[in-house]
Amino acid sequence: MECMYYEKKENNIVKCHLCPHNCTIQDGSIGICKARKNIDGTLISLNYGKITSYAYDPIEKKPLYHFYPGSNILSVGSFGCNLACDFCQNWEIAHEDSLTMEIEDEDIILLGKSRGSIGIAYTYNEPSIFYEYVYHMAKLAKRQGLKNVLVTNGYINEEPLKQLLPHIDAMNIDLKSITDDYYRKICKGRLEPVKRTIELAAKATHVEITTLVVEGENSSDEEINRLAQWIASIDRSIPLHLSKYFPAYKMKLPETTYDTLVRLKEISKRYLDYVYIGNVWGIDNNTYCPNCSNQLISRYDRGEVKGIEDKKCTKCGEKINILF
Repeated sequence: MECMYYEKKENNIVKCHLCPHNCTIQDGSIGICKARKNIDGTLISLNYGKITSYAYDPIEKKPLYHFYPGSNILSVGSFGCNLACDFCQNWEIAHEDSLTMEIEDEDIILLGKSRGSIGIAYTYNEPSIFYEYVYHMAKLAKRQGLKNVLVTNGYINEEPLKQLLPHIDAMNIDLKSITDDYYRKICKGRLEPVKRTIELAAKATHVEITTLVVEGENSSDEEINRLAQWIASIDRSIPLHLSKYFPAYKMKLPETTYDTLVRLKEISKRYLDYVYIGNVWGIDNNTYCPNCSNQLISRYDRGEVKGIEDKKCTKCGEKINILF
């Protein structure tokens, strides 16, 4: 499949414009993402329709806590990534050769309608470099009344993002840090394009944000203050998920402590209405009204809506940013 968003140069060289790397790719070579190859001066998507993983997941696993709580969704992923985070949790499919399968479009749609699934989540690897396939399937799914969800690092250029957004119902976007140094050193990218993705997406679809907390790297009170304040400057009702880091891939630092996550949650709640802790068992991740603390959703088992009616808190009438 020929890629979208690239230009042809002299001597069979191409320049990719899908993500902020804007790779210049020689004939026979691949881009940083390892999923787009220059073949005789034409940029080809190597992962179009190539599935490495699929499963039915609780929507809360994406994580999306304010989008159809308690529902299931078909999750599909391919291979490759345009960042190279030292702590990558899915490095086998992001940065290594992986076994793939091809599933017919009609069968993906059928799977997306089965087992109580509300639609399709494009996840596991970075879906934005799976762009042509995600764009194609999202349009098909939308016509069939299914929901489309992106779980993404947000490292995509504005034009392709704007073309995709009308077909996307929800996004969980990684905001790995609020400092550019962190992005450059640990993720091999830049901060500003991710911030721009969040700003654009928040105007067009349901957005939740995940920050993987790595102790000693992005866990200072000052940094989380800045991060939460920046999210609040867009919309204080955007849910923030602070996830526990575990050693993986190239990073062998000790796992994040429970106390650190709790401390950062309390700091974030000064600015944001909804803050959750991920990758920790037994934590209270129920949703409460930011005005009166009435329990809105119970998550002791699965997401059970309890205190919302007509998108308002049943106790105080506060408007609630939850889709169901």
